[in-house]
Amino acid sequence: MNALRYRLALLLYTLIVCMLLPCAPFYLLWRSRRQPEYRRHWGERFGFGWIAPFDAAAADVTAPSIWIHAVSVGETRAAQPLIAALQQRYPHCRLLLTHMTPTGRATSHELYGDSVQRVYLPYDTPWAVRHFLNSYRPQLGLIMETELWPNLIVACHSLSIPLLLLNARLSARSAARYARFPALIAPTLARLRVVAAQSADDAHRFVELGATQVQVSGNMKFDIAAPAAQEQLAAKFCRHFGPRPVWLAASTREGEEALILEAWRKVGAGGTALLAIVPRHPQRFDEVAELIAASGLKMQRRSENREIAPETQVVLGDSMGEMFAWYAAVDLAFIGGSLLDYGSQNLIEACAVGTPVLIGPSTRNFAEAARAALACHAARSIQDADELVAAVAELLADAEQRRRMGEAGRQFAARHRGATARTLAIIEALGARGKAV
Repeated sequence: MNALRYRLALLLYTLIVCMLLPCAPFYLLWRSRRQPEYRRHWGERFGFGWIAPFDAAAADVTAPSIWIHAVSVGETRAAQPLIAALQQRYPHCRLLLTHMTPTGRATSHELYGDSVQRVYLPYDTPWAVRHFLNSYRPQLGLIMETELWPNLIVACHSLSIPLLLLNARLSARSAARYARFPALIAPTLARLRVVAAQSADDAHRFVELGATQVQVSGNMKFDIAAPAAQEQLAAKFCRHFGPRPVWLAASTREGEEALILEAWRKVGAGGTALLAIVPRHPQRFDEVAELIAASGLKMQRRSENREIAPETQVVLGDSMGEMFAWYAAVDLAFIGGSLLDYGSQNLIEACAVGTPVLIGPSTRNFAEAARAALACHAARSIQDADELVAAVAELLADAEQRRRMGEAGRQFAARHRGATARTLAIIEALGARGKAV
């Protein structure tokens, strides 16, 4: 009876996906208004015409392959220590990265170059995912964080491809949504070989939904180290900033910049202090520049690549892949996506380089890390934009408090490292049982 319920639920899910599929070209064209890259590689997304040989970096096409799915920028960066470990541990294997967004794909190219193959993961129809798996024939599949595609998971299970959900996180809100469809979600999760969860809370939610092989491995984002080039860039930023105190609004999301700019303007833009804003999504750089101009504050862009003029009040970080440098160069950082209900962006990088952190009320995407950072006083919570700028003014005037928060952040990040090694041990254990590469 349960098997029949699952087949019916999977059939209904597939019919809904197929009904929505004709809308996908219009969605891609709509997204391409801001990101023209959405007009490219449609064959990959629909499961036809994308098959290409692995490039010269992995010329032996008979070698086994490991497939890693990292949907967008955050997941692609989170995979960085694992990919380095896999390349060292399994040098005979080809690595395939799949993404869903152009920014994720661009980040993959920036971080890994030609050492990996990259394509878009096709939409979750049975024929498309089968074509994908039969074409690339991965010996092992690794999905970063939380991407549950039932037809893909079923196809991997039927083809005996071990599929692992790594660095897995599941907020209470997301768990409640999945719990509405137990006939589909529970058997789908049970077909994953392993769920390696970031925290005990995440693990508990996966078990409650039906996952059967769940371990707590920690958060691999703690294992990401700042590249030497980023440290050099941070020193350049400091020279450009000059002697003024600088605070950073990092990875901000739509609606947050307007609130921050208005609150900052109301207090006189902090006197001599400099505000740097780095939006999360590059397609919004021009939009945020217009917001800054409308606020009446004097702005320079990072892309101008010159010293910050004394009269400049806001620097717009209109560049990609430089967050470590921004964090290392400023006196204080606010983590975007937390002021409004986006669930927060990554606070770990700021803590790791010893930058004091301010974070808003919405932290579900980094709930465990946020709780721990607040508990050890590496971070401080604010509730709205006015409270944010008040905390900025207080901390910029108190170098000793910033020093203590920064040191607490470094210790906090150091204590939580090791998730990559634990994850690699899980993969190796599968291999020892003849289930993986």
